Amino acid sequence: MTAETSAQTHDRARVQRRTIATTMVSVIPTTMAMGASFAGSAVLAEEITGSETLATLAAGSMSLGSMAAAVPLSRRMARLGRRQGLVVGWALGAAGSIAALLAAVLNLYLLVVLGIIGVGVGQATNLAARYAVADLAPDDRRARAIGMLVWASTFGAAAGPTIALGPSADFAQFIGLPELAGPYLLGSATFLAGLAITQTWLRPDPLEVLGTVGAEAPRPASPAAVIRRIAAIPAARLALLAMLVGQMVMVAVMTATPLHMTSGDQDYAVIGQVISLHIIGMYAFSPIVGWLVDRLGTHTVITLGGLILFLGAELAGHTDPEHSAGLFSGLTLIGIGWSCGLIAGSALLTNSFPVRQRVEVQGGADFVMITGGAVGGMSSGALVELLGFQSLSHYSGIAALVLVAAAAGAWITARLARPRQLA
Repeated sequence: MTAETSAQTHDRARVQRRTIATTMVSVIPTTMAMGASFAGSAVLAEEITGSETLATLAAGSMSLGSMAAAVPLSRRMARLGRRQGLVVGWALGAAGSIAALLAAVLNLYLLVVLGIIGVGVGQATNLAARYAVADLAPDDRRARAIGMLVWASTFGAAAGPTIALGPSADFAQFIGLPELAGPYLLGSATFLAGLAITQTWLRPDPLEVLGTVGAEAPRPASPAAVIRRIAAIPAARLALLAMLVGQMVMVAVMTATPLHMTSGDQDYAVIGQVISLHIIGMYAFSPIVGWLVDRLGTHTVITLGGLILFLGAELAGHTDPEHSAGLFSGLTLIGIGWSCGLIAGSALLTNSFPVRQRVEVQGGADFVMITGGAVGGMSSGALVELLGFQSLSHYSGIAALVLVAAAAGAWITARLARPRQLA
């Protein structure tokens, strides 16, 4: 290794450490904003309309905002860098929180939906942040870098629902606003905090270090073309399936759980605690998940994640609305299973493409993943009214078993192909 190469390696490692630190600090308030806003969305919409279906449609509109933002965010990042994409995304999230706050004050359902769509843009930005820490990471430590970023989200995301439906709701009442305006006071302030941290300290931009920002690039591919590119590579297909199934199961069950609990006359604070523990499951174990991915491989962790999703969905589905213990346990397991699929899938997807294709492919994969979440979330209320919460959870568990079968099949295929490759 020459002295120049050694210096470049050192500089890249220094920028990577700064990128990880800045992004970890940024996502703490922005995931608090997302958790706070989501926790109040279905309850606020049901209070305005009296309909569970309209309530879950409003909560599910967060996924619509995320879906609409995924590809434009990735294109902006590919052209201008990670910082510019994150700042714009979180600004739109703050605007959505303010709109939802006005909905609580004015008692307007349409404004709830529009506000939660804006919050969904912030959620897509939180998801995109995981790729910022993967840009400069070595291949054998990429999953751990993603895991550390997801882990940082624990602090904000777990506290968000509890603070939103507790102290923030009390503060809103104290200053003369409706109780359910509290989550959106918190959401707008914390989105703006994350935005300011990123704008100030995410320098240099990791994509600038890779040399892809400002370089002459081909015309952006359409979402359909990007998805076809993913579908052409078996490893990328499995990565996308892992993220898609995890998101669908997680969003569907999490969206319906507050309504299931309110039908059992459970207190808002208990609902917030269940959602908080679920979010702890999503984020708190992610460094361990990342380490397992780097040590055991993506296929093993994706299989494990599918099994955990299945167990969590079945446990939640067999819990009566008057009880909370099974929901605490089931939602926590679903969160852990989601973490396995997201981290293993993100690392596998990133490793499947060259540097100049990664950002666009990542945006396309997130588009598909979030679309699946939108379908799960927005249909969950109707499915609960038609079939019941237990059936919704049961079919979610079956979807998780499909992921297990796909991952196990891919692992077996790779093992059988290995002797031929060696020969």
